[in-house]
Amino acid sequence: MNPLEWRVALSLSSVYAVRMLGLFMILPVFSLYAQKLPGATEALTGLAIGIYGFTQALLQIPLGLASDRIGRKPVIIGGLLVFALGSLVAALADSIWLIIIGRTLQGMGAIAAATMALAADLVREEVRARIMAFIGMSIGISFMVAMILGPLVNAWAGLSGIFWFTLALSLIGIALIAFVVPAPVQVRAHRDAGILRGQVWNVLRNPTLLRMDAGVFVLHLIMTANFLAIPRLLREEAQLASVEHWKIYLPVFVISFLCAVPMIIMAEKYRRIRQMLLISIVLLIGAEALLATTYPHIVLLVAGVLVFFIGFNFLEAVQPSLVAKYAAIDSKGTAMGVYNSAQFLGIFTGGALGGLVHQHWGNTGLFSFNAGMALLWLLLAWRLPQPKFYTSQIIRLENSVGDWHELQENLSRIAGVHEVVIVAQERLAYLKVDKSQLDTDALRAISETSA
Repeated sequence: MNPLEWRVALSLSSVYAVRMLGLFMILPVFSLYAQKLPGATEALTGLAIGIYGFTQALLQIPLGLASDRIGRKPVIIGGLLVFALGSLVAALADSIWLIIIGRTLQGMGAIAAATMALAADLVREEVRARIMAFIGMSIGISFMVAMILGPLVNAWAGLSGIFWFTLALSLIGIALIAFVVPAPVQVRAHRDAGILRGQVWNVLRNPTLLRMDAGVFVLHLIMTANFLAIPRLLREEAQLASVEHWKIYLPVFVISFLCAVPMIIMAEKYRRIRQMLLISIVLLIGAEALLATTYPHIVLLVAGVLVFFIGFNFLEAVQPSLVAKYAAIDSKGTAMGVYNSAQFLGIFTGGALGGLVHQHWGNTGLFSFNAGMALLWLLLAWRLPQPKFYTSQIIRLENSVGDWHELQENLSRIAGVHEVVIVAQERLAYLKVDKSQLDTDALRAISETSA
């Protein structure tokens, strides 16, 4: 990547990270202190945790499409301002309902799709996947940091302090967009990284992609619901003050990450991704069953949390790769947009429905519910087809090209090319290729730039 692309990668990853850090920081502490708020119940506590996912899912695609028309930066800065307003409302809240309103506003700052599209505007096609990987890693890192930082900030400044800290993070994000992230020369829709209105219905009719959407929905439902119970169990069963919960979370995250890495290698390098996906769902079922039956025993409680995050880290890493493999080459960005919306709906449902389950059936009922949802996911995922391990490529076509149909046939005949879509107005060809068989010289002979 050139210096400009490094600047884009680091600045947009930082914007994404500070926003997600602010959203995640209440997860490890909110259930510990929400009951002190006037009007709070278990159900409303869950709703407060998850409600941002509903407005995020509702607005992400519309705001992404709006950014095609009015520009990326206005949408992103506007979204961060709404996020900041929600953080302010929550910081000043003196009841559970004001927290819910604040979290609702936070979710309305739905900038995910617009941020991805801005990244695509600013970098070359051949390095776009790397930029997206940077942003994806920033989300994972922000989640782990939030689990450790949330209890520490809470101990120092209280629950309202977390929201004040979140407000400060959103202002940092605005400054980065305004003064650090470059302005794109041209704004246009990107089939590989953006959402296209005409592709949404095609994506929603694809049964394989719907299974993937259901999977990420369940994964984040379970994750959110778990945090309605786990922080309290660490305090009550492990006798750990909230400020010391990092002593559990940090080693759990490190060990689960180290365990997930060889699983990812097995899935991608040795082409066992479907099998490893099913194994990881079984790990989730086992973890939730262990938590449901043995949570009063601290060693088994921590073991259940560890097994859950081994499965979670693997699934969080490889499911987007599977979506890209299953999606048509010209609708990958739209497929990822719908997938991300399903993820946020899972967060909402995990908080709202998990809170109701926890209120009526306690810890055992909550973890049993999660295990049942994971089992349902296993049944859905069992019928996923074996994916093709093709790589997406984009090539910029010569200015002299005239007969697009003939060019598409010529590209299709190149060894290793398995799918070709040419978008004449963009002068781009979107390909899925098998790199082990690809005739790169033939491909280079047709295009000005081979990505």
